Amino acid sequence: MVQTLAAASELQRDLQRELTYDGLRAAEAKGHKGGRRPAIPADKTDDVRTAYLEGRSIAALAREHDVSRGASRTAVADLLPDRTAVDQDTPDPELPVTLDMPGKVADFLRAAELEPTERAALDQGVTVRRGQGYTLRISAIPAVHRQLLDRCQPLDNTAAIPAQRKARREYANRVSNLDQ
Repeated sequence: MVQTLAAASELQRDLQRELTYDGLRAAEAKGHKGGRRPAIPADKTDDVRTAYLEGRSIAALAREHDVSRGASRTAVADLLPDRTAVDQDTPDPELPVTLDMPGKVADFLRAAELEPTERAALDQGVTVRRGQGYTLRISAIPAVHRQLLDRCQPLDNTAAIPAQRKARREYANRVSNLDQ
């Protein structure tokens, strides 16, 4: 009886191996290649880390560099929020924060002279419709939000229309809440 069970299990193992190889050959014939997806090249790692600190998502970085999200996450592993710094003397890097910028402020800033990081944050913002107007949902490190707030300082004077002044105050309140 034991010999019969051993023969049956050996037959099952051979059948499973044969089916696996058939599947691999069929996938190869379709042009799919097996194995592990590529990692981010060492010379691109600094670019990925910089882009992540500027507010790019891990999924976007993976698509851009044609690697898996896991590979992108590995490249920025020490920058992730749940990771603790090994050296307690080094300050933690600022992580991206998502804030809604009123449309009137966004329109003003689009026409203004901006730094490349500020322009990138503004261009990558997602438009969210709000009644007759809109807000721009921006993911960036707090320093970029503060720079954008400084750039729209002219909206605070009496030459601006009241709606623009109010929109700037709302954005200023959201940015100031980051410090608390």
